[in-house]
Amino acid sequence: MTKAELRTPNAKGPSRWRRLTPSLRVGGLIVLGILLMVVASWLNPKDPNATSADRLVASSATHLLGTDILGRDTLARVLAGAENALYVGLVAVGIGLFMGLVLGVLAGFFGGWLDQILTILLETLYALPALLIALLFGAIFNPGATTSMVAIGLAAVPAFARVARAGVLAVKAQPYVEAARALGMGNGRIMLRHVLPNILGPLVVQASLAFAASILAEAALSYLGLGTQPPTASWGRMLREAQSYQELSPWPVVWPGVAIGLAVLGFNLLGDGLRDWLDPRGKR
Repeated sequence: MTKAELRTPNAKGPSRWRRLTPSLRVGGLIVLGILLMVVASWLNPKDPNATSADRLVASSATHLLGTDILGRDTLARVLAGAENALYVGLVAVGIGLFMGLVLGVLAGFFGGWLDQILTILLETLYALPALLIALLFGAIFNPGATTSMVAIGLAAVPAFARVARAGVLAVKAQPYVEAARALGMGNGRIMLRHVLPNILGPLVVQASLAFAASILAEAALSYLGLGTQPPTASWGRMLREAQSYQELSPWPVVWPGVAIGLAVLGFNLLGDGLRDWLDPRGKR
């Protein structure tokens, strides 16, 4: 008797948790931890900008992660930095996703001269890194969180546009799109009902990867003084301020660095896991 015959009709398949890839599990748990840090920042009664006489304390009952040179609680500032990093990343990824999706769909769906013009514009924008765009905006406007969000978002547009364009080129050749066109359905309705739902999977994966890059870029811009300005807590700004006295106490440097590393690792693993999980070729 075969294994299939021995299997009972009520036998359950693998649980949803076991069907997830290891990258998706670990990345999802890390991202969930970052979100819990934001919630803890809202519930934390300590002011991240409040100074005290306890300076450069390694750890104590009052300050679990110690304090910096001004006596500010490191834990409160790390939690507030998580809120700032997610806020900047969310807005920046939203800008990149919206603009990249619109440009990519238009270029892939209509093709021709519009595709060529948009491709040249996107390649030109792709050659400009977020740091250079932030320097340009900082020279025109005042450096701050808004400047960094716009700069990071514009730098992410070409990647989203490429993913959207490739998905549209694959979808618009499908028979159901040709059937919708034969039934007299307009281009706008075809893009909304048949094209967009079928290209959202790769865009979600790209958004997760772009979120990790946005957090890292925001930390770098804040470290250089082009991002979030004081007194708002930022992981990159914390590294910059603690660099001058790290020989006296390394902990104000360690904790924001660990937070940046975990956040970037979590969103990268989440993106890799989503890519494998959404790939139909990898499903049994």
